[in-house]
Amino acid sequence: MKLSQILKQNAPSLSFEVFPPKTTTSFESVKHAVEAIAELHPSFMSVTYGAGGGTSEYTLEIAQNIAKEHGVPTLAHLTCVSSTKDTVHKMISAIKDAGIDNVMALRGDIPENMKDRDRSGWCYRHATDLIREIKESGADLCIGGACYPEIHPESANQRDDIKYLKEKVDAGCEFLTTQMFFDNNLLYNFLYKIREAGITVPVIPGIMPITNANQVERAIKLSGSFMPQRFKSLVDKFGSSPDAMKQAGIAYATDQIIDLYANGITNVHVYSMNKPDVAQSIQSNLSAIIGRS
Repeated sequence: MKLSQILKQNAPSLSFEVFPPKTTTSFESVKHAVEAIAELHPSFMSVTYGAGGGTSEYTLEIAQNIAKEHGVPTLAHLTCVSSTKDTVHKMISAIKDAGIDNVMALRGDIPENMKDRDRSGWCYRHATDLIREIKESGADLCIGGACYPEIHPESANQRDDIKYLKEKVDAGCEFLTTQMFFDNNLLYNFLYKIREAGITVPVIPGIMPITNANQVERAIKLSGSFMPQRFKSLVDKFGSSPDAMKQAGIAYATDQIIDLYANGITNVHVYSMNKPDVAQSIQSNLSAIIGRS
């Protein structure tokens, strides 16, 4: 099923992101964790592609298994960093052959050993280039893209960031999923600005449950996320106790999601980090709200 159809539903829904294994030896453990999350029957699940496409060989296998064995609609990530057109077209064909109807088109993280290299000769320098390529390929795929409520790390300012986001949507992006954020007011302000700019596609908020103190530094490094004082106090108080931090992090994420639903957001995406217990706890906390009681 295409996400464009799922996102038209008005009832509150929850989806989860998972990532494929980094090595062959970890495949079974990751598959087991992903299947446990799929058994929660979320509205859909997305499967990441890996930095530089490093785990791309497992993305489709995991996504296809979720759809066929558990009946959960899937969204396969596709990144274009340093890829050739031939590589991208082969992946588009593979996605279609796997029976997957949805693709998340991303530039992808630039590997450390490529950051100082000249990128002018790359086939795809931005996600917009990849979205346009997928659209022009004729593949009947529902295309999603990423957005940044706080501003893309490489953008000069939010005005330019929104301008480039509009180009992404005009190229064929049918929905957007946000980078993680920890203050809902940032999202509400962002939504107002992009609607004013003429961006009308559905926007799915991405929520990251921080269940251990070490995740905080990584979250800031990856996205530059603003950490509200309320969240900082939580980490200061419970960060040294793994069990307490896990419970507090799940509660904070749940509170964020409830506030989003209360303010008219219907679809929320949770970055599960392949943790079935965290995904199940959040879904259980929301059971009556999302009709799972």
